[in-house]
Amino acid sequence: MSLPHGQRATQIGAAAANAVREHSKFFLAEGIILVLLGALAIFLPLFATITITIILGWIFLASGIIGMIATFGARLAPGFWWSLVSALIAIAVGFVLLVEPIAGALSLTLVLIIFFVFEGIASAMYALEHRRELSGRWEWMFVSGIIDFVLAGIIFAGLPGTAAWALGLLVGINMIFGGVALVAIAVHSRSAARAP
Repeated sequence: MSLPHGQRATQIGAAAANAVREHSKFFLAEGIILVLLGALAIFLPLFATITITIILGWIFLASGIIGMIATFGARLAPGFWWSLVSALIAIAVGFVLLVEPIAGALSLTLVLIIFFVFEGIASAMYALEHRRELSGRWEWMFVSGIIDFVLAGIIFAGLPGTAAWALGLLVGINMIFGGVALVAIAVHSRSAARAP
């Protein structure tokens, strides 16, 4: 016999809460590690930027090689040439990022600028379009969009110098926020388990 939708959702929520509570030590440890790595990235942004660029280079290179092997394995399948071109581009991008990580960081920074511009437009337009539904909160989303524009402008205005620190700094900030969120989840689940 199937349960009503609301009761099923409650059971799923309880199961998720129990899983988080049972593994709260792992969430706590991961959160602390992320905060420490984030702080390291913020204090050593050039090192973090180059590290990120090299990791992405290996990812592109590996995915290109695997893609090429798969493409030749299925060479009679439709789209062979497009798959081959895609694999070659991934290999070339990976090679460039590994051989010239500073130049690669500059390219990745340009991609980051484009991301911030589009993210800013999307956030601002969403906030303006949903002012009524987001009463009292749409301003925060609109300001978030403006901040994305400002960040894009600051990074673009400082090129090529900003390429040395922008990726590392932003990844570090992201890691700290992610780590703090994991620590908060772990602490909350532990305190909820102790509550009567």
